[in-house]
Amino acid sequence: MLTRKQLDLLNFIHARVQKDGVSPSFDEMKEALDLRSKSGIHRLITALEERGFIRRLAHRARAIEIVRMPDSAEPSGFRPTAIPGGLSDMPPAALKVRAGDSIELQVMGRIAAGTPIEAIQQVASHVSVPGGMIQRGGRHYALEVKGDSMKDAGINDGDIVVIQEQDDANNGDIVVALVEDQEATLKRLRKRGSAVALEAANPAYETRVYRDDQVKVQGRLVGLIRTY
Repeated sequence: MLTRKQLDLLNFIHARVQKDGVSPSFDEMKEALDLRSKSGIHRLITALEERGFIRRLAHRARAIEIVRMPDSAEPSGFRPTAIPGGLSDMPPAALKVRAGDSIELQVMGRIAAGTPIEAIQQVASHVSVPGGMIQRGGRHYALEVKGDSMKDAGINDGDIVVIQEQDDANNGDIVVALVEDQEATLKRLRKRGSAVALEAANPAYETRVYRDDQVKVQGRLVGLIRTY
């Protein structure tokens, strides 16, 4: 399943290859998708390659081969949008107390624990969590985890994470981070001067380092729910 940005980029590359016989440059991709930096294009290209839609050909400039296209022109089942700088647009009924000291949270979509994907600001389902998991007076939401980059922290693909909405966090906290206002990911936060490192909990994934103005914290992990 592709995010909106991934699908837009794949369609753009496919159209250019069909027309010109060569893939577009990274600058052309950045302009076509209205991204502010080429690092976002690099992440999208990597995601498409990992999902088997394209192949980068070694030792050749602007050489991207289309391996396959999606079965339909639209991502199946949803229209994703990146969560904005805060979650103030979330419905006010995102949190309500239920009988038996449980809390019903809206599952707002999926969050990547791996290559960043776009988080979805729409209610996908609801989940009941223990009241003790929720900080009184705080605003909380839930997301479904996609990927395995946080598995050594006990967070697996398909888990539901409970997030307390906040725009800052301490070193070592596991956070929802919005990268360059485009893609959201679940990672451990490390601040190093004017740089922000997003660390995976899986040696197969590298730590990604950004300028502090490229990353917005959107919440801190406070709980996890797993269905066996």
